[in-house]
Amino acid sequence: MGPLSGIRVIEVGGIGPAPFCGMVLADMGAEVIVVDRKTSNANAPNIRSGLQGKFAIANRGKRSLAIDLKQPGASDVLLELIADADALIEGFRPGVMERLGLGPDVCLRSNPKLIYGRVTGWGQEGPLAHAAGHDINYIALSGALYHGAHQDAVPSAPPTLVGDVGGGGMLLAMGILAGIISARSTGKGQVIDSAITDGSALMTALLYGLQEAGIWTNQRQDNFLDGGSHWYDCYRCADGEHISIGALEPAFYSELMVRCGLADAPEFKGQFEKSRWPELKEKMTALFLTKTQAEWCGLLEGTDVCFAPVLSFADAAKHPHNKARGSFITCDGVTQPAPAPRFAATPSAVKSPPPEAGQHTGEILSEAGYDAEMILSLRDRQII
Repeated sequence: MGPLSGIRVIEVGGIGPAPFCGMVLADMGAEVIVVDRKTSNANAPNIRSGLQGKFAIANRGKRSLAIDLKQPGASDVLLELIADADALIEGFRPGVMERLGLGPDVCLRSNPKLIYGRVTGWGQEGPLAHAAGHDINYIALSGALYHGAHQDAVPSAPPTLVGDVGGGGMLLAMGILAGIISARSTGKGQVIDSAITDGSALMTALLYGLQEAGIWTNQRQDNFLDGGSHWYDCYRCADGEHISIGALEPAFYSELMVRCGLADAPEFKGQFEKSRWPELKEKMTALFLTKTQAEWCGLLEGTDVCFAPVLSFADAAKHPHNKARGSFITCDGVTQPAPAPRFAATPSAVKSPPPEAGQHTGEILSEAGYDAEMILSLRDRQII
């Protein structure tokens, strides 16, 4: 059933962090109804994620209601669903939901215990609040992108992961759950303002601590966790593939030296002698080029070196460790990450493949008390 069984969430369809947040909650057992944009074009891209049907992975486990929120009376339909919900998720620019007649004040009047979750790039307030942007811009402004590069390279980060997913959708999910707990004890709902700039800034807390303590510099590839050291970085192998090394602790570093045949090399004795890092980085670069990724896996994987091959999506799904844990699943023929984290007593699960837009419109409205004549009227009025 999942730990969130009995929780009801209304997600106003969009792209990026909001659908991801809804997916996490649905995986954990919440009933998530996604309100899709009504369209007469069956081949139109899925507005929720830019993908259609079974490929819209972030919408697995949800039911879909297709509605034109710009039509007169459409907001009344949604307010009836909101009245029985624990939370609402929306990811529009500030002011859009208000213009649709579904702003926080209106929704909280309909349901005083509602947790109204809003996720945006820049936040609901501030000089940039109404500007367009995407993941790369938000993590750039928060400082999270700055160290995502070696010294002479252009900053880069894994697409959408730091901002949209981590700083946005994941923290929104946490905020919604905290809000629901509060509402159940106080009887009062509230608005969650989840800005990706705020969230991705929060994720840099450890690095800020290191910087304030004088242990971290503002120069790229000059620190022990950003590729400055020879024992914490990624390296190219003989076959053009890559491996990762993270031998931070002295015991793990010693293990790395032994397994790489460098235990007796005097220049490698001082792990934290920063002045020697560039020279030792060159030597490690040359060393790792002498074997293929598979050969290094055979030598280092599963040891205390702190090692892993850098895998593509396809290879990650096939790796023995991931296969043993079931880290990836197949749903309707589509390979995708499995729900996480894992609950011993109330395991999460993918309840169903992603729905087509509007697949459950009649079903959801019937459950809300609409009879056949009322549903037909909504269709005649172009609301659904």
